[in-house]
Amino acid sequence: MEQVNKIYDVIIIGGGPIGMACGIAAQQNGLDYLMLEKGALVNSLYNYPLYMTFFSTAERLEIGNIPFNCIAPKPGRQEALEYYRNIHRHFKLNIRLYEKVETVTKQDNIFFNVQTEKSRYQAKNVIIATGFYDIPVYINVPGEDLPKVRHYYKEAHEYAFRKIVVIGANNSSVDAALECWHKGAEVTMVIRKGEINERVKYWIKPDIENRIAEGSIKAYFHSEVKEIKEDEVIINTLQGTVAIENDFVLALTGYRPDIEFLQRTGITISNGINCTPHYNSETMETNVKGIYLAGVVCGGMETHKWFIENSRIHAEMIISNILKQG
Repeated sequence: MEQVNKIYDVIIIGGGPIGMACGIAAQQNGLDYLMLEKGALVNSLYNYPLYMTFFSTAERLEIGNIPFNCIAPKPGRQEALEYYRNIHRHFKLNIRLYEKVETVTKQDNIFFNVQTEKSRYQAKNVIIATGFYDIPVYINVPGEDLPKVRHYYKEAHEYAFRKIVVIGANNSSVDAALECWHKGAEVTMVIRKGEINERVKYWIKPDIENRIAEGSIKAYFHSEVKEIKEDEVIINTLQGTVAIENDFVLALTGYRPDIEFLQRTGITISNGINCTPHYNSETMETNVKGIYLAGVVCGGMETHKWFIENSRIHAEMIISNILKQG
């Protein structure tokens, strides 16, 4: 295993848009930095559904003061991938792809050892910008491990003319339900609350509500999945237990940051369901001096709190504080 002896000013964990923004800010301020990404560039965006449209407009996804030109009112996944590839080409960011960080430990209270699956690096400061898309929020019911259960949705074609159950009522669930229905699937939604999530894209929400109202898509509100079987799904409803004939289950119940990784670095996590990491909102520095958080990971389980458009500022906040520390 390669041993790297140099000490970087900062190592950035995560090569998504916010990690890239941090790299740009470090580069523009003359800091010796390294970015480490466990997958492809902007790996989370790469794994989004093929035809996903962003809620944000193109200019709100911009980083590095480079314009994001988009013909449509809202950019899609493909346009975003092209934009962020061009960002990398423009700035020639010092990034190592497909290199997952395993541990971050502080040595002699001076610098950090960052151990990856391939090598070891040292840095005076560490920025964690790992997002939240890697770990699904499991529903923890019997049968969730069956091959027909999917926690990520890519496109509708494989579900055409099949009976599918979509669990959840957020953006990913609604998008999947509509796309699969348009491609000929028989779609049933199982929704824990009594309505479609209010944060669903404003141009999509009326569509799903109309499809449910007309009966094209069946929806069980105030309901939860009890068990998943090979050929059916058992759900609890207000009217009692219902068995739904089924070929595939899209359990799109959300995703969460790697809280355990944050804890292993020494970051304090709040008690309760939100699991919010401790950080200074003015500097983004955590309780571990020299470790900073940027982007969605700052919200813990409140993954709707931070987006690209409102967390781009974290990069300048962090680099400014690092420069002040000397």
